[in-house]
Amino acid sequence: MNEKIGFVGTGRMGANMARRLKDCGYTIAAVYDAHAPAAAALAGELGAAAVTTLAAVTAAAEVVFTVVTDDAAQLGVFAGSGDSLLVGAAGRIFVNCATVTPQVHVEIERRARAAGALSLEGCMASSIPQARAGTLYLMCGGDPAAFARVRPVLEHLSSTLRYIGAAGRAAQVKALVNMVMNINTAGLAEGLGLGASLGLDLDMLREVFAQTGANSQVLKTDGEDMQHRSHDCFFSAAHAAKDSAIALNLGLGAGLKLPLATATKEQFERMVAQGLGGLDKSGVAELTFPGRQA
Repeated sequence: MNEKIGFVGTGRMGANMARRLKDCGYTIAAVYDAHAPAAAALAGELGAAAVTTLAAVTAAAEVVFTVVTDDAAQLGVFAGSGDSLLVGAAGRIFVNCATVTPQVHVEIERRARAAGALSLEGCMASSIPQARAGTLYLMCGGDPAAFARVRPVLEHLSSTLRYIGAAGRAAQVKALVNMVMNINTAGLAEGLGLGASLGLDLDMLREVFAQTGANSQVLKTDGEDMQHRSHDCFFSAAHAAKDSAIALNLGLGAGLKLPLATATKEQFERMVAQGLGGLDKSGVAELTFPGRQA
């Protein structure tokens, strides 16, 4: 636990991962966020430096986690010029946890190697409570040496840690996980919405679903929330739309038609267009339950 840790991206996932590692005895040396007050608040809590440049994170830490929003943000923090995590990066290791296009992970690994650093994708198939508790399901991709070096740190964040393969492979798996999850979420919303339209008791219906082929992990996490319109955000509809697009583009690149993925992407994009993108993905039920449609 002698390695100093840095975080770029101090939203709910990044901040709770940092808190977890601090609890486990690691030094959180520096934190950075495009929204500086978020980084300052977390830094004060953890005794870290709230730095104002990406290069300062690299200078302060040996292992740097990035938890950013999308392809552009991921490429931006590893920019080839100007302020960048790649400044003085020789010997550092970067663990990139955002759900982004697989090819972006391949490009980041290329840039890191050119700077004398290592890069690993650490794709997370869990949510905020698991980040805080250290029980994330982590799928990793990249150089096996990078995985071996950072594995002791990752084991404190994860209850299940899996090495998938070369750079981009873990991101492909994560895209498929989210594709199926999002399809299940949209399907559950339609099933419960139809049940409500038919005047069925939804407590009963969820219980029947749970004992039959309609059961799913999404039923456990989102079913009651859909019924009671409790959409506190753990995984936003906006992120569901973005991730659905990543998976759909992979399918199109493979020459496949994915009608369910297409319809699901359109549902979450509809939420975003209606100003509901900040709701949890369970909020897709707002589009299907009677009397709720905007």
